[in-house]
Amino acid sequence: MRTVPLTTTTRGAVGPHRRRVLAGGAAALLTGGAAALLGGCAGSPDPEHDSAAERLRIRAGRDSAALLERYDATVAAHAGLAARLRPLRAEVARHAEAFGPRPAPSPSPSAPRVQVPADEKAALAALADAERRTADARTTALAGAPPELARLLASVAAAGAVHAYLLGSGGAAA
Repeated sequence: MRTVPLTTTTRGAVGPHRRRVLAGGAAALLTGGAAALLGGCAGSPDPEHDSAAERLRIRAGRDSAALLERYDATVAAHAGLAARLRPLRAEVARHAEAFGPRPAPSPSPSAPRVQVPADEKAALAALADAERRTADARTTALAGAPPELARLLASVAAAGAVHAYLLGSGGAAA
């Protein structure tokens, strides 16, 4: 019986090989091209830009915390959804952590708690809608974000769009 390897390699003019790309990057660093390669990684010398980026990061962290609260409220209202929502909730928790520490919220007794529909399908739809709105807001915020934060926002927005799809299609963590 002949076995077939799971991966195949192709040789030829398909495109640059990984070693060539890595070697090119290393050569650029050695020849003084570090500024070109790492330009997006350095902090901005403009304090106003830094504070705007910090406000954007804090807002993104609060949005993730609000999503996390919505997941928790949905599970509290519909215990039968807990296993299904657990992996998505865990991702949202990691997203909140990725944006770093947030300032403590000011105590507000009139702050509304998350309202969860009584019907499970409606509750999932509400959660999907919250994920979609948050992903859209993060996508919109990309234009004003510095490169490192923009990459994080884009990644988290993409994950949120997938969560919205999974929640809407009934396939969340199935």
